Amino acid sequence: MKVRNARLWAPRGPRRWCLAAGALAIAAALRIALHPVLGPIMPATAFCITAALVEYYLGLAPALTVMVLGLGIADYLFVPPYGNITYFDRHDLILIVSYPLVTLIVITLIERLRREQCRAQLIASVAQSRYEMLLRHDNERALARRAVDETHRLLRHLAQHHDGFILIKALETNAAQRASVGQSAGSALPQASEIAPGPLFDAVHPEDVQRLNNALWPGNHRVRLLRAPHDREHRLTNCLCERFTTHAGDFLVLRTES
Repeated sequence: MKVRNARLWAPRGPRRWCLAAGALAIAAALRIALHPVLGPIMPATAFCITAALVEYYLGLAPALTVMVLGLGIADYLFVPPYGNITYFDRHDLILIVSYPLVTLIVITLIERLRREQCRAQLIASVAQSRYEMLLRHDNERALARRAVDETHRLLRHLAQHHDGFILIKALETNAAQRASVGQSAGSALPQASEIAPGPLFDAVHPEDVQRLNNALWPGNHRVRLLRAPHDREHRLTNCLCERFTTHAGDFLVLRTES
């Protein structure tokens, strides 16, 4: 996979140039402090190490700048005759050839490794986002499959208990109650929306119809019913309310237990 953004791994802005200048100043001060001990030995080693560190943390352009400036400082201060840049001999030639060659090789290798590291991180981020998308799609498919199964169960339930079917009530989420009561927990409070009557709906006592319309929940209920069309007196009947979650919403189905 070709990732063009991998070459933009280094930080941007003037801050990295200030850090590169500070690193160059520290390397020069350290080499000056060691000059009485080292003399003309390894005049540009400190600047080579500094350029490599700057490349690793700040990028290619600051590292090349540190390398060029370090070459001038090393040739001027640490190659005899000291403090004289007009004189050119074998020591200057060795420094001009060896120091840029070694530094460029190190900088190039570090730049290549940093780009590959950035490329791997970008690919890992893309893979992670795609994995999360797949998980969301799998969850959506699982929820849809569950809703379909629940719909089929509801239809089988209605067909099986058709004679004892009283009513079916649709539920909806009350957003105002959810916000005031359980928004932090993500709770959804059911609220009655519509009622579809069943074969026994007309046999229910009007007061029980009003009560069921206002407060119906899954579980056992006692409802006053007319057992036969010629009966004039309603009798208490044990009923069962079940909840079904389908792709069209949540439904409560009330039927007689017998």
